[in-house]
Amino acid sequence: MSKLIFVFLALIPLLCTSFSPDRPSDRRVLVLVDDFAVKSSHSLFFNSLKSRGFDLHFHLADDPKIALQRYGQYLYDALILFSPTIERFGGSVDAAAILDFVDSGHDLIVAADSNASDLIREIATECGVDFDEDPAAMVVDHSGYAVSATEGDHTLIASDDFIKSDVILGSKKIEAPVLFHGIGHSLNPTNSLVLKALSASPSAFSANPKSKLTSPPSLTGSSISLVSVIQARNNARILISGSLSMFSNRFFRSGVQKAGSPTKHEKSGNEQFFTELSKWVFHERGHLKAVNVQHHKVGEANEPSIYRINDNLEYSVEVYEWSGTSWEPYVADDVQVQFYMMSPYVLKTLSTDGKGRYFTSFKVPDVYGVFQFKVEYEKLGYTSLSLSKQIPVRPFRHNEYERFIPAAYPYYGAAFSMMAGFFIFTVVHLYHKCVTFLNPAFGGFLWAMF
Repeated sequence: MSKLIFVFLALIPLLCTSFSPDRPSDRRVLVLVDDFAVKSSHSLFFNSLKSRGFDLHFHLADDPKIALQRYGQYLYDALILFSPTIERFGGSVDAAAILDFVDSGHDLIVAADSNASDLIREIATECGVDFDEDPAAMVVDHSGYAVSATEGDHTLIASDDFIKSDVILGSKKIEAPVLFHGIGHSLNPTNSLVLKALSASPSAFSANPKSKLTSPPSLTGSSISLVSVIQARNNARILISGSLSMFSNRFFRSGVQKAGSPTKHEKSGNEQFFTELSKWVFHERGHLKAVNVQHHKVGEANEPSIYRINDNLEYSVEVYEWSGTSWEPYVADDVQVQFYMMSPYVLKTLSTDGKGRYFTSFKVPDVYGVFQFKVEYEKLGYTSLSLSKQIPVRPFRHNEYERFIPAAYPYYGAAFSMMAGFFIFTVVHLYHKCVTFLNPAFGGFLWAMF
């Protein structure tokens, strides 16, 4: 009994800091490294995460004791793979387990390098990113390289082609270029969820810098992605980088000057770039939630169980965005609601009061059946919202129709004119007098009615 109490008390801190809808930011992060030296050589990046409240657990990637879940429950909210050379993970972790981890809604950061293993390449491919098949290839740029004391082979690149999204990279502009030294990758054209967070310049290409080119490189120009991000349909987020050095203290603190530019920056943009990008990956920014979905007839407050055709109704919902510490009202002008049955009969853009509440009113269409209020909201960088609420719509009862319908006045007139004509014909037919007489002038009989 005492052992059970001890286990329960040991689990309390984990349960209190776990990922939850009320606090969507990841709390427990597993970091797998090739060598514990990475813990100190990349300490600035790790300290940035710790300062924001993350609990980092460091393990060697081949540690036989590591596991992502136990008794059907995941032990961590996010995973960082800083082990580009690992050929096989230890414990119960493998490529399939990592993909299941993402499929369960958890987040992932993968850093490859020039010596990336097939295992890391496989994980990246499953996420929609294809690294250069040549294991000796690196990104080379003879125009956009970083100026250094030694000329080198131009594999140290200074890139400033960032994704244009304040949600993903923050509202503060990154002034200095980002240093990159590693392998490039392309995006799977069939995967629309992958985005290039940092692209190479048009003059870049991927090849072995130590040998002459005998054939055109497979990856060239801006099609080369240096850092990519993915938001899955379950709102799990993934970051894939072709360089582990990008996260290092040396690159964070290094000055940078891009070839052809007179401006020399005392500090590269790596630290700001990955700090802001990690905020997005770990749901500190761009995470939405919808609450208080309400609908009712105009002039009423209670939600009915059924609507009647042509009823006037009001619909409202509250949308908030997680700021990293609290929920703030989300303000936009592109949130829409559908009144849906097989296809949308009504599509309305919701108005907002600037405090998170969105609302609109409309008339129920003149069609009865089982409808749904649907809000399908997808915007670059934000988690998707999918709201659905079912409601039946009935026709008028026999005693609810108007006594006289204006549209039927011609038919009313036709019916009454037919009745009047028949009455006149009947009177004439019943109350007339027929006289027959001989008309010698015409040599025949004439018939007359009086």
